Amino acid sequence: MKQVYADFYKGKRVLVTGHTGFKGTWLTAILKDLGAEICGYALKPPTDPSLFMLTNMEDGIRSVEGDIRDLNHLSQIFSQFQPEIVIHMAAQPIVRESYLQPVLTYETNVMGTVNVLECVRKTDSVKSVVNVTTDKVYLNKEQEQGYVETDMLDGYDPYSNSKSCSELVTHSYIQSFLDAKGVAVSTCRAGNVLGGGDYAKDRIIPDCVRAAFSGDCVIIRNPRSTRPYQHVLEPLFVYLMVAMRQYENRDYAGCYNVGPDDQNNVTTGILADRFCYLWNEAAGLADNENRLRLKIQSDNGPHEAGFLKLDCTKLKSTFLWEPHWSIDDTLSRIVEFEQLRMKLKTSRTDPIRTAQSLKRCMSEQIEAFLS
Repeated sequence: MKQVYADFYKGKRVLVTGHTGFKGTWLTAILKDLGAEICGYALKPPTDPSLFMLTNMEDGIRSVEGDIRDLNHLSQIFSQFQPEIVIHMAAQPIVRESYLQPVLTYETNVMGTVNVLECVRKTDSVKSVVNVTTDKVYLNKEQEQGYVETDMLDGYDPYSNSKSCSELVTHSYIQSFLDAKGVAVSTCRAGNVLGGGDYAKDRIIPDCVRAAFSGDCVIIRNPRSTRPYQHVLEPLFVYLMVAMRQYENRDYAGCYNVGPDDQNNVTTGILADRFCYLWNEAAGLADNENRLRLKIQSDNGPHEAGFLKLDCTKLKSTFLWEPHWSIDDTLSRIVEFEQLRMKLKTSRTDPIRTAQSLKRCMSEQIEAFLS
Protein backbone atom coordinates (compact mmCIF):
# COMPACT_ATOMS: atom_id res chain seq x y z
CA MET A 1 0.00 0.00 0.00
CA LYS A 2 2.79 2.42 0.87
CA GLN A 3 4.30 2.01 -2.59
CA VAL A 4 1.09 3.26 -4.21
CA TYR A 5 1.25 6.47 -2.16
CA ALA A 6 5.01 6.83 -2.65
CA ASP A 7 4.76 6.41 -6.43
CA PHE A 8 2.24 9.24 -6.56
CA TYR A 9 3.49 11.69 -3.93
CA LYS A 10 7.23 11.48 -4.60
CA GLY A 11 8.26 14.91 -5.85
CA LYS A 12 4.72 16.32 -5.70
CA ARG A 13 4.47 19.88 -4.35
CA VAL A 14 2.03 19.68 -1.42
CA LEU A 15 0.95 22.73 0.58
CA VAL A 16 -0.43 21.91 4.04
CA THR A 17 -2.12 24.55 6.17
CA GLY A 18 -2.01 23.91 9.90
CA HIS A 19 1.14 21.77 9.65
CA THR A 20 2.35 22.74 13.14
CA GLY A 21 -0.68 21.20 14.86
CA PHE A 22 -1.07 17.61 16.03
CA LYS A 23 -2.69 16.31 12.84
CA GLY A 24 -0.52 18.52 10.69
CA THR A 25 2.67 17.16 12.23
CA TRP A 26 1.62 13.56 11.61
CA LEU A 27 0.65 14.45 8.02
CA THR A 28 4.01 16.13 7.50
CA ALA A 29 5.77 13.02 8.79
CA ILE A 30 3.85 10.85 6.31
CA LEU A 31 4.53 13.16 3.36
CA LYS A 32 8.22 13.22 4.27
CA ASP A 33 8.32 9.44 4.22
CA LEU A 34 6.60 9.48 0.82
CA GLY A 35 9.14 11.87 -0.70
CA ALA A 36 6.82 14.84 -1.27
CA GLU A 37 8.03 18.41 -1.52
CA ILE A 38 6.25 20.08 1.40
CA CYS A 39 5.34 23.67 2.22
CA GLY A 40 3.59 24.18 5.54
CA TYR A 41 1.71 27.37 6.41
CA ALA A 42 0.58 27.83 10.00
CA LEU A 43 0.84 29.76 13.22
CA LYS A 44 3.35 28.72 15.85
CA PRO A 45 2.56 25.34 17.42
CA PRO A 46 -0.66 25.74 19.44
CA THR A 47 0.47 23.78 22.52
CA ASP A 48 3.45 23.47 24.82
CA PRO A 49 4.78 20.85 24.53
CA SER A 50 4.01 20.38 20.85
CA LEU A 51 4.62 17.35 18.67
CA PHE A 52 5.97 19.62 15.94
CA MET A 53 8.71 21.01 18.17
CA LEU A 54 9.46 17.76 19.99
CA THR A 55 10.18 16.03 16.69
CA ASN A 56 11.85 18.97 14.93
CA MET A 57 9.43 18.30 12.09
CA GLU A 58 10.27 21.52 10.25
CA ASP A 59 13.63 20.00 9.27
CA GLY A 60 13.62 19.24 5.55
CA ILE A 61 10.46 21.15 4.64
CA ARG A 62 9.55 24.75 3.87
CA SER A 63 7.82 25.86 7.07
CA VAL A 64 6.15 29.28 6.91
CA GLU A 65 4.76 31.00 9.98
CA GLY A 66 1.57 32.70 8.89
CA ASP A 67 -2.10 33.27 9.63
CA ILE A 68 -4.67 32.00 7.11
CA ARG A 69 -6.65 35.16 7.86
CA ASP A 70 -3.84 37.09 6.13
CA LEU A 71 -4.79 36.76 2.46
CA ASN A 72 -1.84 38.80 1.14
CA HIS A 73 0.78 36.67 2.91
CA LEU A 74 -0.94 33.42 2.00
CA SER A 75 -1.14 34.54 -1.64
CA GLN A 76 2.60 35.24 -1.69
CA ILE A 77 3.33 31.70 -0.46
CA PHE A 78 1.04 30.13 -3.05
CA SER A 79 2.68 32.21 -5.77
CA GLN A 80 6.21 31.25 -4.66
CA PHE A 81 5.61 27.55 -4.01
CA GLN A 82 3.15 26.81 -6.85
CA PRO A 83 1.56 23.79 -5.12
CA GLU A 84 -0.04 20.96 -7.04
CA ILE A 85 -1.99 19.66 -4.04
CA VAL A 86 -3.45 21.62 -1.12
CA ILE A 87 -4.59 20.04 2.14
CA HIS A 88 -6.32 22.63 4.30
CA MET A 89 -6.32 21.77 8.00
CA ALA A 90 -5.58 25.09 9.73
CA ALA A 91 -8.42 25.88 12.13
CA GLN A 92 -9.52 26.88 15.59
CA PRO A 93 -10.45 23.28 16.46
CA ILE A 94 -11.68 23.29 20.06
CA VAL A 95 -15.42 23.36 20.82
CA ARG A 96 -15.05 24.94 24.26
CA GLU A 97 -12.61 27.54 22.99
CA SER A 98 -15.15 28.54 20.34
CA TYR A 99 -17.57 29.61 23.07
CA LEU A 100 -14.86 31.83 24.56
CA GLN A 101 -13.66 33.23 21.21
CA PRO A 102 -16.50 32.96 18.67
CA VAL A 103 -15.29 35.81 16.45
CA LEU A 104 -11.78 34.36 16.19
CA THR A 105 -13.30 30.94 15.48
CA TYR A 106 -15.44 32.23 12.60
CA GLU A 107 -12.63 34.40 11.21
CA THR A 108 -10.26 31.44 11.18
CA ASN A 109 -12.58 28.66 10.09
CA VAL A 110 -14.73 30.56 7.59
CA MET A 111 -12.64 33.41 6.21
CA GLY A 112 -9.54 31.24 6.47
CA THR A 113 -11.21 28.78 4.11
CA VAL A 114 -12.25 31.64 1.80
CA ASN A 115 -8.64 32.82 1.68
CA VAL A 116 -7.23 29.37 0.94
CA LEU A 117 -9.73 28.78 -1.86
CA GLU A 118 -9.16 32.26 -3.24
CA CYS A 119 -5.46 31.43 -3.47
CA VAL A 120 -6.34 28.15 -5.18
CA ARG A 121 -8.51 30.08 -7.66
CA LYS A 122 -5.59 32.30 -8.60
CA THR A 123 -2.90 29.59 -8.72
CA ASP A 124 -2.97 27.57 -11.93
CA SER A 125 -0.60 24.88 -10.62
CA VAL A 126 -3.19 23.53 -8.14
CA LYS A 127 -4.97 20.38 -9.35
CA SER A 128 -6.33 18.81 -6.14
CA VAL A 129 -7.66 20.27 -2.87
CA VAL A 130 -8.90 18.61 0.33
CA ASN A 131 -10.65 20.79 2.91
CA VAL A 132 -10.68 19.04 6.28
CA THR A 133 -13.80 19.88 8.31
CA THR A 134 -15.36 17.73 11.05
CA ASP A 135 -18.02 15.18 11.90
CA LYS A 136 -19.72 17.98 13.88
CA VAL A 137 -20.92 19.83 10.75
CA TYR A 138 -24.28 18.05 10.83
CA LEU A 139 -27.51 19.12 12.51
CA ASN A 140 -27.14 16.74 15.45
CA LYS A 141 -30.43 15.13 16.45
CA GLU A 142 -28.69 12.70 18.83
CA GLN A 143 -29.90 9.88 16.55
CA GLU A 144 -28.54 6.33 16.64
CA GLN A 145 -28.08 5.98 12.89
CA GLY A 146 -24.99 7.58 11.45
CA TYR A 147 -25.13 10.82 9.50
CA VAL A 148 -24.60 10.60 5.75
CA GLU A 149 -23.05 13.22 3.50
CA THR A 150 -26.41 14.50 2.24
CA ASP A 151 -27.79 15.22 5.75
CA MET A 152 -28.37 18.83 6.76
CA LEU A 153 -25.37 20.91 7.81
CA ASP A 154 -25.98 23.00 10.92
CA GLY A 155 -23.38 22.68 13.67
CA TYR A 156 -24.60 23.83 17.09
CA ASP A 157 -21.63 25.56 18.73
CA PRO A 158 -19.44 28.23 17.05
CA TYR A 159 -16.73 25.69 16.16
CA SER A 160 -19.11 23.17 14.61
CA ASN A 161 -21.17 25.87 12.91
CA SER A 162 -18.09 27.58 11.49
CA LYS A 163 -17.05 24.27 9.97
CA SER A 164 -20.53 23.89 8.45
CA CYS A 165 -19.98 27.33 6.93
CA SER A 166 -16.57 26.19 5.66
CA GLU A 167 -18.32 23.35 3.83
CA LEU A 168 -20.76 25.80 2.21
CA VAL A 169 -17.94 28.15 1.23
CA THR A 170 -16.14 25.24 -0.41
CA HIS A 171 -19.23 24.17 -2.35
CA SER A 172 -19.74 27.72 -3.60
CA TYR A 173 -16.15 28.08 -4.77
CA ILE A 174 -16.37 24.73 -6.56
CA GLN A 175 -19.51 25.74 -8.44
CA SER A 176 -18.53 29.36 -9.05
CA PHE A 177 -14.86 29.01 -9.95
CA LEU A 178 -12.95 25.78 -9.42
CA ASP A 179 -14.95 23.33 -11.53
CA ALA A 180 -14.40 25.57 -14.54
CA LYS A 181 -10.67 25.65 -13.81
CA GLY A 182 -10.48 21.86 -13.66
CA VAL A 183 -9.52 21.79 -9.97
CA ALA A 184 -10.75 18.73 -8.05
CA VAL A 185 -11.97 19.64 -4.55
CA SER A 186 -13.26 17.44 -1.71
CA THR A 187 -14.26 18.00 1.88
CA CYS A 188 -13.54 15.33 4.48
CA ARG A 189 -15.60 15.16 7.67
CA ALA A 190 -13.53 13.23 10.18
CA GLY A 191 -14.50 11.87 13.56
CA ASN A 192 -12.53 12.49 16.75
CA VAL A 193 -8.86 11.65 16.20
CA LEU A 194 -6.45 10.20 18.74
CA GLY A 195 -2.72 9.63 18.67
CA GLY A 196 0.61 10.17 20.31
CA GLY A 197 1.66 13.81 20.54
CA ASP A 198 -1.75 15.45 21.03
CA TYR A 199 -1.50 17.97 23.88
CA ALA A 200 -4.55 20.13 23.20
CA LYS A 201 -6.69 21.23 26.11
CA ASP A 202 -10.23 19.97 26.64
CA ARG A 203 -9.61 16.64 24.89
CA ILE A 204 -9.94 13.41 26.79
CA ILE A 205 -6.78 11.52 25.75
CA PRO A 206 -4.49 14.56 26.13
CA ASP A 207 -6.07 14.99 29.58
CA CYS A 208 -5.25 11.35 30.33
CA VAL A 209 -1.65 11.83 29.20
CA ARG A 210 -1.23 14.95 31.32
CA ALA A 211 -2.61 13.09 34.33
CA ALA A 212 -0.23 10.19 33.72
CA PHE A 213 2.77 12.54 33.59
CA SER A 214 1.70 14.52 36.69
CA GLY A 215 0.43 11.61 38.80
CA ASP A 216 -3.05 13.12 39.07
CA CYS A 217 -6.44 11.54 38.44
CA VAL A 218 -8.00 11.81 34.99
CA ILE A 219 -10.96 14.20 35.25
CA ILE A 220 -13.92 13.29 33.02
CA ARG A 221 -16.70 15.81 32.43
CA ASN A 222 -19.14 13.79 30.32
CA PRO A 223 -18.46 10.04 30.68
CA ARG A 224 -21.58 9.08 28.68
CA SER A 225 -20.82 11.18 25.60
CA THR A 226 -20.34 8.94 22.56
CA ARG A 227 -17.97 9.88 19.74
CA PRO A 228 -16.51 8.20 16.61
CA TYR A 229 -12.95 7.84 17.90
CA GLN A 230 -10.15 6.80 15.52
CA HIS A 231 -6.37 6.91 15.28
CA VAL A 232 -5.08 10.05 13.56
CA LEU A 233 -3.53 7.96 10.77
CA GLU A 234 -6.98 6.77 9.65
CA PRO A 235 -8.24 10.14 8.34
CA LEU A 236 -4.80 11.35 7.26
CA PHE A 237 -4.41 8.49 4.81
CA VAL A 238 -7.97 9.11 3.61
CA TYR A 239 -7.06 12.74 2.87
CA LEU A 240 -4.03 11.58 0.94
CA MET A 241 -6.04 8.93 -0.87
CA VAL A 242 -8.79 11.37 -1.86
CA ALA A 243 -6.26 14.00 -2.96
CA MET A 244 -4.47 11.39 -5.08
CA ARG A 245 -7.50 9.77 -6.66
CA GLN A 246 -9.24 13.03 -7.56
CA TYR A 247 -5.96 14.39 -8.97
CA GLU A 248 -6.03 11.47 -11.37
CA ASN A 249 -9.79 11.54 -11.96
CA ARG A 250 -11.99 14.49 -10.95
CA ASP A 251 -15.02 12.20 -10.70
CA TYR A 252 -13.76 11.21 -7.25
CA ALA A 253 -14.17 14.74 -5.88
CA GLY A 254 -16.97 15.12 -3.34
CA CYS A 255 -17.79 15.06 0.38
CA TYR A 256 -16.68 12.12 2.52
CA ASN A 257 -17.34 11.06 6.08
CA VAL A 258 -14.28 9.50 7.74
CA GLY A 259 -14.96 7.51 10.88
CA PRO A 260 -14.62 4.15 12.60
CA ASP A 261 -16.89 1.12 12.51
CA ASP A 262 -19.67 0.84 15.07
CA GLN A 263 -17.63 -0.99 17.68
CA ASN A 264 -15.27 1.98 17.94
CA ASN A 265 -18.07 4.47 18.63
CA VAL A 266 -17.56 4.44 22.39
CA THR A 267 -18.32 6.66 25.35
CA THR A 268 -15.72 8.99 26.81
CA GLY A 269 -15.83 6.99 30.03
CA ILE A 270 -15.05 3.68 28.31
CA LEU A 271 -12.28 5.31 26.26
CA ALA A 272 -10.58 6.83 29.31
CA ASP A 273 -10.98 3.63 31.32
CA ARG A 274 -9.31 1.58 28.57
CA PHE A 275 -6.47 4.10 28.32
CA CYS A 276 -5.85 3.92 32.06
CA TYR A 277 -5.83 0.11 31.98
CA LEU A 278 -3.38 -0.04 29.07
CA TRP A 279 -1.15 2.63 30.59
CA ASN A 280 -1.05 0.88 33.95
CA GLU A 281 -0.34 -2.50 32.35
CA ALA A 282 2.48 -1.13 30.18
CA ALA A 283 3.99 0.73 33.13
CA GLY A 284 3.68 -2.22 35.50
CA LEU A 285 1.21 -0.34 37.72
CA ALA A 286 -1.80 -2.66 37.45
CA ASP A 287 -1.90 -3.43 41.18
CA ASN A 288 0.04 -0.39 42.34
CA GLU A 289 -1.44 2.44 44.36
CA ASN A 290 0.21 4.88 41.92
CA ARG A 291 -1.78 3.57 38.95
CA LEU A 292 -3.68 6.00 36.74
CA ARG A 293 -7.31 6.50 37.86
CA LEU A 294 -10.47 8.22 36.67
CA LYS A 295 -12.54 10.83 38.46
CA ILE A 296 -15.92 12.00 37.16
CA GLN A 297 -16.37 15.71 37.79
CA SER A 298 -18.87 17.79 35.83
CA ASP A 299 -17.95 21.46 35.50
CA ASN A 300 -21.36 22.58 34.16
CA GLY A 301 -19.67 23.77 30.99
CA PRO A 302 -21.32 24.81 27.71
CA HIS A 303 -23.43 22.52 25.53
CA GLU A 304 -21.64 19.61 23.87
CA ALA A 305 -23.28 16.86 21.82
CA GLY A 306 -24.11 13.70 23.72
CA PHE A 307 -24.17 11.24 20.81
CA LEU A 308 -22.54 11.51 17.40
CA LYS A 309 -22.00 8.83 14.77
CA LEU A 310 -21.00 8.84 11.11
CA ASP A 311 -22.08 6.59 8.25
CA CYS A 312 -18.99 6.02 6.08
CA THR A 313 -20.66 3.87 3.42
CA LYS A 314 -19.80 6.35 0.64
CA LEU A 315 -16.09 6.32 1.47
CA LYS A 316 -16.05 2.53 1.72
CA SER A 317 -17.91 1.90 -1.52
CA THR A 318 -16.06 4.53 -3.54
CA PHE A 319 -12.51 3.61 -2.52
CA LEU A 320 -12.96 0.11 -1.02
CA TRP A 321 -11.64 1.64 2.21
CA GLU A 322 -11.88 0.04 5.64
CA PRO A 323 -10.68 1.27 9.05
CA HIS A 324 -7.39 -0.29 10.14
CA TRP A 325 -7.09 -0.09 13.92
CA SER A 326 -9.50 -0.81 16.78
CA ILE A 327 -9.80 1.40 19.85
CA ASP A 328 -7.39 -0.84 21.78
CA ASP A 329 -4.91 -0.76 18.88
CA THR A 330 -5.16 3.02 18.85
CA LEU A 331 -4.76 3.44 22.59
CA SER A 332 -1.84 1.00 22.68
CA ARG A 333 -0.02 3.11 20.07
CA ILE A 334 -0.60 6.26 22.14
CA VAL A 335 0.67 4.55 25.28
CA GLU A 336 3.76 3.38 23.37
CA PHE A 337 4.52 6.90 22.14
CA GLU A 338 3.84 8.73 25.41
CA GLN A 339 5.72 6.28 27.60
CA LEU A 340 8.69 6.69 25.27
CA ARG A 341 8.39 10.46 25.69
CA MET A 342 8.21 10.05 29.47
CA LYS A 343 11.32 7.87 29.44
CA LEU A 344 13.22 10.38 27.32
CA LYS A 345 12.11 13.26 29.52
CA THR A 346 12.96 11.47 32.75
CA SER A 347 16.42 10.53 31.50
CA ARG A 348 16.95 14.13 30.32
CA THR A 349 17.81 13.03 26.81
CA ASP A 350 19.00 15.94 24.68
CA PRO A 351 16.48 17.48 22.22
CA ILE A 352 18.18 16.10 19.10
CA ARG A 353 18.11 12.50 20.31
CA THR A 354 14.58 12.99 21.64
CA ALA A 355 13.41 14.19 18.22
CA GLN A 356 15.12 11.26 16.51
CA SER A 357 13.55 8.73 18.90
CA LEU A 358 10.05 10.17 18.64
CA LYS A 359 10.22 10.46 14.84
CA ARG A 360 11.40 6.86 14.68
CA CYS A 361 8.41 5.82 16.78
CA MET A 362 6.07 7.72 14.45
CA SER A 363 7.63 6.14 11.36
CA GLU A 364 7.31 2.67 12.87
CA GLN A 365 3.65 3.29 13.63
CA ILE A 366 3.05 4.55 10.10
CA GLU A 367 4.72 1.39 8.70
CA ALA A 368 2.61 -0.79 11.01
CA PHE A 369 -0.54 1.01 9.91
CA LEU A 370 0.21 0.37 6.25
CA SER A 371 1.26 -3.26 6.69
